[in-house]
Amino acid sequence: MMKSKIGIISDTHGLLRPEVAEVLRGCEAVLHGGDINREDILTALNEIAPTYAVRGNNDGEWAAHLPETLSVSLHGIHFFMVHNKKYIPKETEGVDVIIYGHSHKYEEKYAGRQLALNPGSCGPRRFTQPITFAVLEIDDDGSFRVEKIEIAHREKQPARGAGKDAAAHRIPGQDMKKIVKAVMRDTDKHIPVGQIAARNSISEDLAEQICRLYLTHPGVSADGILGKMGL
Repeated sequence: MMKSKIGIISDTHGLLRPEVAEVLRGCEAVLHGGDINREDILTALNEIAPTYAVRGNNDGEWAAHLPETLSVSLHGIHFFMVHNKKYIPKETEGVDVIIYGHSHKYEEKYAGRQLALNPGSCGPRRFTQPITFAVLEIDDDGSFRVEKIEIAHREKQPARGAGKDAAAHRIPGQDMKKIVKAVMRDTDKHIPVGQIAARNSISEDLAEQICRLYLTHPGVSADGILGKMGL
């Protein structure tokens, strides 16, 4: 029996993880639920497979051409896409799969034969939340199933010179502010999180947390990021 695969992702927030890209290369298409954050992420996804995306609340002027909602049929399955589930219309007759994001939390709910799916976030990790996305497998008879994919989070050792623990609360306040500003600059340069961590002698977990707060709160200052981190 022939099977088609559709990659379903959301809330990449400027980060396309190699593990995600590897899985998506086995898919015929990619659906993105918004909060892409950078045009080059969408370009990279389209180089992997035809990508259909909606605009998220953190997508800037570059994404003005992206729709807020999108209906698309692939391999006999009718998809409806929107970033925030509160904007799902009441009438969804004829829709097989509803795709949304925004919360960074994986959800998979059925109402009869209709599936509502939030693939979670496969971008920068939000505190202790898992890093997830999904692949929809479609049989040639029109039936489908969802494979939830979770990327295991591995704590990275701090770069040399960072001390025994690069956790935020063990870095003096003024030094922490300098680190946050440096991470913000490196993020603007599209430097990968691992390299940002090494350049600033901090753990990758800390670098990823700062990147996420910076990308998901447009216009935030270094002090604002420190405040959101409780520092």
